[in-house]
Amino acid sequence: MDNVAEVLFYEQPVPLNRVEHKDLRMKAVPNVKFAMNAHSVPLTGVEFGVAARDLLIVFAGTSVADAGPVALLGLRQNENLYVDANGQWAPDTYVPAFVRRYPFVLAEKPAGQEGDDFTVFLDERYEGFNATEGQRLFKEDGTDSELLANAVGFLGDFQQNVTHTKRFMEQLNKHDLLEPRTVQLQKEGKDGQQGKSINLNGMFVVNEAKLRELDEKTAQEFLREGMFGWIYAHLLSLTNIDRLARRLDVREQAEAAAGAVAN
Repeated sequence: MDNVAEVLFYEQPVPLNRVEHKDLRMKAVPNVKFAMNAHSVPLTGVEFGVAARDLLIVFAGTSVADAGPVALLGLRQNENLYVDANGQWAPDTYVPAFVRRYPFVLAEKPAGQEGDDFTVFLDERYEGFNATEGQRLFKEDGTDSELLANAVGFLGDFQQNVTHTKRFMEQLNKHDLLEPRTVQLQKEGKDGQQGKSINLNGMFVVNEAKLRELDEKTAQEFLREGMFGWIYAHLLSLTNIDRLARRLDVREQAEAAAGAVAN
């Protein structure tokens, strides 16, 4: 469950309200500019298989105990290398569900409020919301429109996947399968000189040697729960660091060219 105060992208999250939002409409916005500054986003285990083709999947946190899976999208702070200057996500590249659920989010209610433990929030600052264009969130009789019903269904599925992913993380920690990993990239300088290096800390990966040493009972459990598939998707995705590095090279070359033009 998300703490609304800590959720990426959402500038002005407010609880969805049938009275206050009864006339609200939502038009499609053909960009994901809201994700341009996210150099990583959380990922659920069920996404690993398809995400691993394009994205680098690691476990990020201040310690093993609080680490969770993320898709690493950039190598510099506040930069998503999969979103261009026009807010377009790289074509034919997986878009994490965390991004696709925007501008809606399920979040915990403040302590003391009645009702369910969580409620649907929306970002009132989302540029697609207005009173005249697009599809209504609520029908004239106050019931959910198809648009809203689909969005809420997506949020529910996402939350279930978050729960399964937490169980997955508990198992990785229980069997001490995660180890810290610092990603180091050495950038080439001009004229063969040594360039700057990039060090990324606070990341963890599965130790494959320890994975192979699991006892038979645990291995059967992992197999039955589909955990091996998730683990090997994560391990296979680690080679995508090369793709990220190439994306950064292209971005830096464009910046250098723009700087030369400006001067």
